[in-house]
Order: sequence, then C-alpha cells, then structure tokens
Amino acid sequence: MPKTSDKRRLLLISNSTEYGRGYLDHVEAELRDFLGNARRVLFVPYALHDRDDCAARARERLEQMGFQLESIHVVENKPAAVGTADAIFVGGGNTFRLLKALYDDDLLGAIRQRVREGMPYVGSSAGSIVAGPSIKTTKDMPIVQPPSFASLGLVGFQISPHYLDPDPDSRHMGETQEERIHQFLEENDVPVVGLREGGFLRVEGGSVLLKGPVSARVFRRKQEATECPPGSRIDRFLSIDEQL
Repeated sequence: MPKTSDKRRLLLISNSTEYGRGYLDHVEAELRDFLGNARRVLFVPYALHDRDDCAARARERLEQMGFQLESIHVVENKPAAVGTADAIFVGGGNTFRLLKALYDDDLLGAIRQRVREGMPYVGSSAGSIVAGPSIKTTKDMPIVQPPSFASLGLVGFQISPHYLDPDPDSRHMGETQEERIHQFLEENDVPVVGLREGGFLRVEGGSVLLKGPVSARVFRRKQEATECPPGSRIDRFLSIDEQL
C-alpha cells in the first residue's frame, strides 16, 4: 500500500524532447496535472554549458503553460530560492556537470529538505538520475569531477534514462545499456529502472507509477529483469527498504 504519510512528489522523465515533437510536448498534460496550483517554478540548468539559453527555452515553454520560471543560476542566494519556490525542475544534459554544480552551490541538502516537505520535483534525463542515490547509472562522460557520485537520494532506486534495448542485428561490439546496468549490479545492490524515451515515473505517497506510452525494465541484483507495462506500479517490484 502507498505510504500516505510520505509527502514526496516527483515526476521523473526520461527525455525532455520526443522525436518529432517540441520541448516537453509529450509530458505537457502530465506536468500541468502534477504541478497543480504551483506557479513559481525554480529551474536548474546546471547540466548544460549555456545556462542562459537552457533557462530561456524552459521559461518560454513553461510560461506557455501558465507557470512562472526563475532560473537558479541568476539567483544570488540559491539555497534561499529553493526554500521559497513552489516547485523545482532540474533539466537534462551532462550528469557529472549537474551534480558538481549542485555540490558547488551547496544545494543538495536544501533540495532534499523541500522535497521531504512536499515541494514537487520534476527531473528530466540527468535531472531524473540525480534524484536517485547516485549517478552511477549515467551514460555521460565524466567531463568534470564532482566531490562524490552520491546524489539527492530522493528515491531509493537508480534511473537509467533513454534506455535502449539490445539490437540483435547490430554488429557493434561495445556493451549494451543492459550489460552496463548488470555491471553496476555486480558492485551495487540498488534496483535500476531502465526508462525508455517517452516514459516517466510519477512518485507520490510511496507509490511509483510508470506513465507514458512505453514499457520500462526493472533490474535487480541476481534476478531476471522485469518488463513493466505502461500504467503499472513500479514500486511493487521493490522491497520497502529499496524505495523512497
């Protein structure tokens, strides 16, 4: 049963842009419903080098939906901005760069506290990865070095966004995403959700619901991967200690 006393609310999106559609088009309805009456959204553009451009694109799109967006990179007192925002949206890009900046600006604790209190958290790609215990399931190059791989720990499982299934006809000899996840599980006993593009997780009241038109795969140590259809409760494949 869902933990009704748990105030955490997260929308973890695999990708912010779907092929053939515009920025956030495929999750607009879900975003509107998830954010509800929240109007002042604090945006975190740290995963991309051009923060101004990233924030401008997000601001234009969210304003079309009726939300006000403030980008944290232009705010002087960044932890205070987290403390007063109605919601937070952490965008995608390079996960190492994102996490390093969160450490540099001393934001991990402030974000954790507000999410525990019920502030809605929206993450896309890298922004979804950092919601987990660590960034060890990212596919990004370590272009910068954060102090630690430990991230926000808002949920007790890892996200592997942009999940691609192995192609049986491919002649590419490098590891598949599935093989890399199994390598992670050889060293870490933490479940991993392989989130295909177009999919997203809605976390509320202790439940983890897979939404969008595509299925996802849940990987656990020393177990066969579980294929989860759209609309399924992902948390039912996780023990109590492994979730939230």
